[in-house]
Parts: sequence; structure tokens; C-alpha cells
Amino acid sequence: MFYFLLVLFVYVGLYIFSSKREHLLSVLLSLEFIALGLFVMFLVFLCKISVFYSLLYLTFAACEGALGLSVLVIIRRTHGGDYFKSFDFLIL
Repeated sequence: MFYFLLVLFVYVGLYIFSSKREHLLSVLLSLEFIALGLFVMFLVFLCKISVFYSLLYLTFAACEGALGLSVLVIIRRTHGGDYFKSFDFLIL
């Protein structure tokens, strides 16, 4: 039952990522939701082998989150919002 909840955790994140694409912030939050679900799965499945791999994954997930937030700040400053419809990629 616990493994089913972990898989459901990741699939709910994938569903939110694929369906809610109006704001960049909601897309970034769904990616972090997926990363957190995968971290818990790594922690459960790899705890018998080594915790090092799950901590390595958590480090990369934190770097991905920081990169996403920096992109969000840059887009907010240049385009005035985080709406995908307001992005004009021809003018940089």
C-alpha cells in the first residue's frame, strides 16, 4: 500500500505538470513535487544499499529548484509576469 502511494505521489505531480500550464510557478512547483516523490522512493528502495545515492539526488533536486527560481525571477523582470501567454521569445 505504501509503494502505491509513492507511485501515486509521482503521477499526481506529472498530471499537474501536464495539465496546469498557465503559470510558470505552478509548473515549477509540480516539478518539485515530482522530485520530492522520487526522493522518497529512492530513500525507501535504496536505504538497504546506501543512503548516499538518495542524498546525491536531493542535492541535484535542490540545484534544479534554485535554477528554476532564478529563471522565474529573470522572466518576471523582463516580461512582467509568469504567464506563459505573455512570453514573447522573439525579443530577448
